[in-house]
Amino acid sequence: MQLEINNLSKTYGNGVKALIDVSLTIGKGMFGLLGQNGAGKSTLMRTIATLQDADRGTITFNGIDVIEQPNELRKVLGYLPQEFGVYPTVNAEELLMHIADMKGIASKSERKKLVGELLNRTNLYNVRKQRLNTYSGGMRQRFGIAQALIGNPSLMIVDEPTAGLDPMERNRFYNLLSEIGENTVVILSTHIVEDVSTLCNQMAIIGEGEVLITGNPAEIEKHLQGRIFEKEVEKQEVESYKKEFQVIAQNFHLGKMHISVFSDTAPGDGFKEKETSLEDTYFNLLFNQKN
Repeated sequence: MQLEINNLSKTYGNGVKALIDVSLTIGKGMFGLLGQNGAGKSTLMRTIATLQDADRGTITFNGIDVIEQPNELRKVLGYLPQEFGVYPTVNAEELLMHIADMKGIASKSERKKLVGELLNRTNLYNVRKQRLNTYSGGMRQRFGIAQALIGNPSLMIVDEPTAGLDPMERNRFYNLLSEIGENTVVILSTHIVEDVSTLCNQMAIIGEGEVLITGNPAEIEKHLQGRIFEKEVEKQEVESYKKEFQVIAQNFHLGKMHISVFSDTAPGDGFKEKETSLEDTYFNLLFNQKN
């Protein structure tokens, strides 16, 4: 079970290059696509999901030519877009029954059994009679996963699924996605580093439409070991440090400003070597792309 993307490119009418020769091989399990808003993630997700065309390149999944055979891909696809609409006054059970009907599950008893299983799996069974406009953000996302799972898809695409969720809902969602990824190709598109480091066994970082790095998150995490240094500074000093060092990140910790710099050798000046994280590699790649 494998998704192959080769030399995929897309330029919009306004001249924005959303994808530039993107090539990825994605196997079973959770694959994280990490990038800032506007990096090209949603364009890639929508293209894989057959919702828009690329200018050039190919996508194949288990022998299906996704661009030439979109209807074949849709039969095995589950998709949770970044934003999805629901009928606000309909309850979860009713809408899932309707979606299952549209996906070709003709038997009412079969639909009812499937919907019950999905509501249990997404921890929504006890609120199945509630109208969807009363659901919290996390409940709506879990409903989105439930509808995406109808038809037992072998490819799942989830686009920015944890944005706006509180920590408890995020953890619940992590557990659900992790379970799904055991037997399915799941692509998780996100700008949240924690989503990828928590869930994914393979990943890619994308910036300005280009794939910047691919691999295992734990290996990518060590990519800059020995070359990231940290120092506590005064807020007003940050700009002067940026002129002297390659400052890849700045953040507050316990009320104090800390900066992280990239350097092939120890920069001195009170900087201490930092245990690198996936976030450091992410910030460094984005810094290099912009400079």
